[in-house]
Amino acid sequence: MPLWVELVLRIGGVVVAFLILPLLVGQAEHKVMAHMQGRLGPMYAGGFHGWAQLVADGVKFVQKEDITPREADRAVFRLAPAVALVPYLLVLLVIPLGPNDLVGQPLDIGLFFVLAVVGVGVVAVLMSAWASANKYSLLGGLRGAAQLLGYELPLVLAAASVAMAAGTLSLPGIVTAWRPWWLLWQAPAMIVFFVAGLAEIRRPPFDMPVADSELVFGYMTEYTGLRFAFFLLAEYVGIVVIAALTTVLFLGGWQGPFADEQLGWLWTLLKIFAVSFVIIWLRVSYPRLREDQLQRLCWLVLVPVSLAQLVLTAAVRLAL
Repeated sequence: MPLWVELVLRIGGVVVAFLILPLLVGQAEHKVMAHMQGRLGPMYAGGFHGWAQLVADGVKFVQKEDITPREADRAVFRLAPAVALVPYLLVLLVIPLGPNDLVGQPLDIGLFFVLAVVGVGVVAVLMSAWASANKYSLLGGLRGAAQLLGYELPLVLAAASVAMAAGTLSLPGIVTAWRPWWLLWQAPAMIVFFVAGLAEIRRPPFDMPVADSELVFGYMTEYTGLRFAFFLLAEYVGIVVIAALTTVLFLGGWQGPFADEQLGWLWTLLKIFAVSFVIIWLRVSYPRLREDQLQRLCWLVLVPVSLAQLVLTAAVRLAL
């Protein structure tokens, strides 16, 4: 197969996943929340079990007027939703779905690339906050910047622990080196990574930057129509990315209970949707953290635990 054909197929597959997986997670969130909270609305659109709820939401956003505030920095204001969305597309390029190079673009430093690109999210938050010319947006953006910059440290330390255990920064290499007993050995790092990941995508209970009871809707207050929909889509893509990284780094990726590598992609997808369900469940079950609680959790709990896990991993590697 010519190189350019293979490249087009790989990128095309990643784009299809980028467009479909977040929509499936969004539909699942509507249904899971409806069942957990006894909501009737999401069960009616389209008839059978409310199958068209997500379609109805999409039509609603398309019909809404696209408004740019008079005092806003128009160029930055309009660019911010794209800056929030594109980094997740780049991350999906290097996440392996299965063995035998079933990945958009294999990189020897894939983990380093992922952590660097995910950190761009803070730029989109600050762009939207500053360009909106709104005090609530600005306060939400400052909260978001403090949260994202703080939680990046435990996120990186937890990922470094599993990379040290595997002896590689390659995501497929980490999956290949993974063993079932890592579920116990790397469990603290997995919990830290998962919690920090939730904070990075600003999902409840870590949604203080968009606290509607205090800041209207934070840095997204002035956004309407499709631009607001792009921010929501970025949140759902973020769920997929955090679930996929948790799967690849800590849950064995394509490795399943059977030795058949042909079904590796299926095991990866099942694990991703299972972790996504946990993310949705946490949104329904736990109240929003206050700003002081959020920062205390980061600096007094997650950072020390991730550092201790890093020391433990180094000691085990030296012993082996």
